[in-house]
Amino acid sequence: MAQAAAQESRAVRATIGDSEFDRDTAVTLREEGVYDAELSAGWTIIHAVNGGYLLAMLGRALGEALPHPDPFSVSAHYLTASVPGPAVIRTQVVRTGRTLSTGEASLFQYAQDGSEVERIRVLATYGDLDGLTGEIRTTARPPAIPPLDRCLGASDGTAPIPGSSAITERLDVKLDPATVGWAVGAPSGKGEMRGWFGLADGRDADPLSLLLTVDALPPTSFELGLKGWTPTVELTTHIRCRPAPGPLRVSITTRNLAGGFLEEDADVWDSSDRLVAQSRQLARAPRG
Repeated sequence: MAQAAAQESRAVRATIGDSEFDRDTAVTLREEGVYDAELSAGWTIIHAVNGGYLLAMLGRALGEALPHPDPFSVSAHYLTASVPGPAVIRTQVVRTGRTLSTGEASLFQYAQDGSEVERIRVLATYGDLDGLTGEIRTTARPPAIPPLDRCLGASDGTAPIPGSSAITERLDVKLDPATVGWAVGAPSGKGEMRGWFGLADGRDADPLSLLLTVDALPPTSFELGLKGWTPTVELTTHIRCRPAPGPLRVSITTRNLAGGFLEEDADVWDSSDRLVAQSRQLARAPRG
């Protein structure tokens, strides 16, 4: 009976608009251009709120403030570390046009003296992905990742990292075994991370959740032999089309770590072999 209940539980999938991700990225309009939010502790890793989760929350606020529905290009600068708890998001419409609109958003939290501290600032352009043409000219190809049943997840014995790993309970990530040498003390040194990605409750991907996806795999610094927090300095994400239902494939690479900083380039592919999102971020390498 317990097995049947477990199978029934897995069969009940969350839907877009009614999932843990949607609830935890919800924003409430306080006044024109100003939204209240609550950063959930469920999206923390090591000791920080995940940057992709934060980007999705600001993306949701901008989607309500701008006349176009979908993020096309979102550039974020992470100014101070965010913590679980209340926040306020202030948005500003910069320009509106027939096919694209641009806006700014900043997320603030409160210091002990009650003053506001800016955590992240975003400049974004929105449009309508359903209005894009079907023309594709590309040399990009999906990454070669083993089938899901041959990849490794958090329950497969990978080494824990110090601090919170709450976000792993909300994700269904299966990593290419070729990129998990760090988990057994044998990092490849190649600065690559590849895997299958989904949300643990079964919610399919949409343009907003792609803003989380590009920053949700373990950092490539692990495969460079560096453990610890890899804080994002700047992250730019391009959403290329609306993803098809099903698991995503994510490939992240770092070519250059120098001066204590590294870049990460991410490509996200959907179940129809379409490149649905791309990103580049600058991050600080783990210290010590």
